[in-house]
Amino acid sequence: MKPQREFIAERPLAEHCPELLKRGPAPEDLLHLLEKMGQRFARRLSGAFAPLMGGEAPFVSCTSPRETKLASLNSSIAALAANSLLAVGGPQTPMLVSIEAEPVLRIVDRAFGGKGEAPAPLPKQFPPAADLMIARLEVLLAEHLMAAVAATAGRGGDVEMPEIAAMRRSGSLIDLSPFDDNLPLAMLSLEVDDGGVLPWLMTVAMPFATLGRIFGYAEKPARRAAPYYRGDPMAAPFGDVPVTLSAVLVDMRVPFPAIATLAPGVILPVSVSRQIPLRVGESTIAHGTVGTMDDRVAVKIDKAFTDERNNP
Repeated sequence: MKPQREFIAERPLAEHCPELLKRGPAPEDLLHLLEKMGQRFARRLSGAFAPLMGGEAPFVSCTSPRETKLASLNSSIAALAANSLLAVGGPQTPMLVSIEAEPVLRIVDRAFGGKGEAPAPLPKQFPPAADLMIARLEVLLAEHLMAAVAATAGRGGDVEMPEIAAMRRSGSLIDLSPFDDNLPLAMLSLEVDDGGVLPWLMTVAMPFATLGRIFGYAEKPARRAAPYYRGDPMAAPFGDVPVTLSAVLVDMRVPFPAIATLAPGVILPVSVSRQIPLRVGESTIAHGTVGTMDDRVAVKIDKAFTDERNNP
């Protein structure tokens, strides 16, 4: 039956913006971006590792990334390795970087004037000097990872990059337990040829959510500003909150070789200033003078935090 008249819509059809209809990248797309980032990362590491290896720039190459899970990752990394868990913009988006133990110990030996040799057999855990070197490597790797990601994602200087910072580390990947067992992971291996007998490996692994985060996907929407609180911060409930106040008596700098040789009985000379800072967390709120009161060590406030704001 033919209708007597044409149907007319009561209102225009909705037109959604492309940003709302856009789907996130597929895992294979993210792995492709990770491979491009890995190639840039490898080129940067060649020069960055040179000062740690006697001035010789090693040849660094990367393999094709692949999808894996934690069980497979545990089986591919040795019982002792420099396993560092990094946070990409926050602890909810972690990234693992793992370096074999032997090259780390060779770098430590070279730093102390040796020929760059690792002990044989390898120790069951890293010595304190190696822990300090791993912390230094974490800073180096985070810096060059951010640069490689920014170049791959095409982010300019005016686009904010998620900060990459160290969260925790362990010589045992099983003890570190960086990810959930069934979480799909993106894994990339880098091979470093520093002129030794065999090249050594560095592994980078992360959940796909982290991989999307570093390339600008799954950004969190902007939150609405919270209403301004005009109450008295000195009144309840804030006035009853306990705050830890620290008086810093000694803030000393010790050379790296001295730290590596610390042992019971070693005496470190220190000088205690009479003018000391008082801190809440990392913020200095006052300065005071060390003295005594009723047979106890006391601090007399000489400059309060109001003076700190006016006289930085």
